[in-house]
Order: sequence, then structure tokens, then C-alpha cells
Amino acid sequence: MSHRFSAVLVPPFSLALPRARARSRLLFAGVLALGAALLLTGTAFAVSPELDGPDVVIDTAGGPETVVSISAGDASAQSKPAGGPKVSRGYDISYPQCGGTFPSNPAFAIVGVNGGRVFSANPCLPAQITWGGGAAAELYANTGNPGPALSSFWPNGQTSPRFCDAANPDTADCAYDYGWNAAQHSFQTAQSAYAALGISASPAATPWWLDVETSNSWRSGDALAFNVAALQGEFDFLRSVGVSRLGFYSTTSQWTSITGGTKVFSPAPSWGAGSPSERAARNLCATTLTSFTGGRLAMVQYIYQGFDADVRC
Repeated sequence: MSHRFSAVLVPPFSLALPRARARSRLLFAGVLALGAALLLTGTAFAVSPELDGPDVVIDTAGGPETVVSISAGDASAQSKPAGGPKVSRGYDISYPQCGGTFPSNPAFAIVGVNGGRVFSANPCLPAQITWGGGAAAELYANTGNPGPALSSFWPNGQTSPRFCDAANPDTADCAYDYGWNAAQHSFQTAQSAYAALGISASPAATPWWLDVETSNSWRSGDALAFNVAALQGEFDFLRSVGVSRLGFYSTTSQWTSITGGTKVFSPAPSWGAGSPSERAARNLCATTLTSFTGGRLAMVQYIYQGFDADVRC
């Protein structure tokens, strides 16, 4: 999230849509006329995870359980927004905003814990959590399911929470373990940032969102059920550590491409992507009966002054 589409194809498993990079935000002024129809139906312009963006890979040596220490660094200096009253406008930011200016006075904030893909870390996560109000900042995690042929982190031989047979690793159970491990990694990344900031609360106490977008690597064709299994693993891990407020970020088009339009997660709230204006976002809140998951539309994202803003439904 908080970044744009780039063309990424990872044959044969990736389903990718073209997007521009985060640093080209202003170019989107010319395409705002595409209208609110893109939300829940098309490309999520403002929020797609970079496959080739800056990241801090934190499990290359020791597997998914190894997490590097994240320093608070310049959190206090970078995360102080300009003065002025708060308005009823939330924002979401992530690694593309590292080193830049953060939105001023968010009514609420959502921060990406990853560097644009699973098994990576947002390098300025502590600064952005501070900007978002510390433990009050909501969090989101990137998701994906490249399959055993393309992943460096595939759970070959893992026995829990499900058995992934090393002799037959291309199964739904292995995909589930992959998602479980990815969510564990994201949660540990958030824990490390909390520790660096001296936040005593658990990241489980704040809402989490799973970012489901085609610009990450996914299975295609008759293997979409494996994508659903990976998402189920992510969902179940976060539930297992006490995350009680958990939802999904996507669009109808991307959700359908990745999951086949599954309604398995309909009880969870949805966060819709890519509305061109606050007015369009609020209209979607008012007129959308069911979201891409088949459940409640809880929030809509829109573009505001070069940032990704959000309105609650």
C-alpha cells in the first residue's frame, strides 16, 4: 500500500497489473477521471506492494523465525507532522514514504510493516508507527503465494501447523504453512518495532489488514485454491496471537484473480482500494452492500494531495 503499480510478471504463477512507482505519484492526476469504478473492480492505484522495492529481508539465514532488530532511529524527527487541527481523514503509509514527509495530523493511521513483499521489513517502521500514534496505529501486512518453484522460504518438511511433505510440497497444506510463516514474520517485525520504541503493548491489540494484490507473486489457473490456503494461514496465525480485529485490503478484480472470488473470509471486514476522491470514497461506503470478500465494506482508500487517504464507512 501507499505505493503504485509497476509491471511485474513472474510466470507461470504471478497475476500482475501495471502500476507506476511510488515516487511518480503526481502522474496520477491525469487518470483520476477513471472514476470510482476502479474501486472494488480494478487496479488499486495507490496501494500495491513493490516486488522490487527497498526492503530489509529478515529471514535469509535462519529461516522465517529469524528477525533482525529494528532501531527506532530518527523516529521522533521524521514522524512529527505539521501543526493544525485534525480532520476526519485517515492515511496509510509504508516503506515508499521512508525519508520523505508524512501526512499531517491523521485522524487515524495505518502503517505497512513489510518492505512491499512477504518476508521483508519496512526499514522505517518505528518512525511511521510513531507518526501514527504509537500503539494506536493500525498495521497491514503484504501477502503472497509464489509456490515451491519460486519461493526461497517454502516450508518443505514443516510439520506444524500443517504437514508439508518435502517429497510433495505443492499442496494446499504447504501453502497454508507458507502463509502462517509469512504472518508470523510480519508480526515479529511489528514486535521488534514496538520494542525499539519502548511500547509495552502487543501489536495484537491494534487492527491488522492483509494486503491482497496481484503485484505480489501468486499461483494462477487451477491453483487458486492454494492462494486461499495461504491467506487462511496468514489469517489463522494472526488470530492465534490474539489479533481480534483483522480484515482484508484489495479490489474485486484483484481478489477474484487471486482467490477466484472466495467468500470464505466474508465475516472479516474489507478495505477497498483506489477511489479517486473523498467524495467517491464516501459514495462507495454509502452504496456498497457487500465488498469483494462478500462481507462488510469497512473503509475506502482515496488519493489526497499525493498521499493515500482513507475514510471509514
